Amino acid sequence: MRHWIAQRQYPVLPMAAIVSAIGLFAASPAIAGAERARAEGTLVRYDTAVVPENARARVQAVYNAAGDSIITLHVWGMKPHTEYGAHAHVNACGPTGLDAGPHFQNVIDPVQPSTNPSYANPTNEIWLDLITGGSGNGVAQAKVPWQFSPERRAHSVVIHAEHTHTGQTDSGTAGARLACLTVGF
Repeated sequence: MRHWIAQRQYPVLPMAAIVSAIGLFAASPAIAGAERARAEGTLVRYDTAVVPENARARVQAVYNAAGDSIITLHVWGMKPHTEYGAHAHVNACGPTGLDAGPHFQNVIDPVQPSTNPSYANPTNEIWLDLITGGSGNGVAQAKVPWQFSPERRAHSVVIHAEHTHTGQTDSGTAGARLACLTVGF
């Protein structure tokens, strides 16, 4: 008795498509093996009247296989019972708040500074607004449906004087830049 095995026809993909798909997956921090980034230390203070000398922060970014980024900000020793805005910024911290550059945007607004809610929003940027408790400690977390690529990464988290605005003409603004932590996202 003979058994017949049906042969299936599979499409042949061009090599360029295969290389492109591999490159896409390798660019994802989670798939490339960088499942998290973490930075902790004393904040670079831009407003010494508002941010105490010993203020510290920790930022942790976790990248999952679904393509999400989950970023957590902890602060210690800030002004008690205070609302702060915080965002991931393009550049590392420097001597002035402006050195950190603009907010990191997954899809870059062609008009800068960006206040258009189509670009300046908590899905396209990393917003980490928080309120400190009685001892000046606080925590915030953001989850975005994308991950950094090797070519485009944020390099700091800047703490701002106000919670992030979400208006039609001021979306993403949060007042003065008070402090900064360099993060290797």
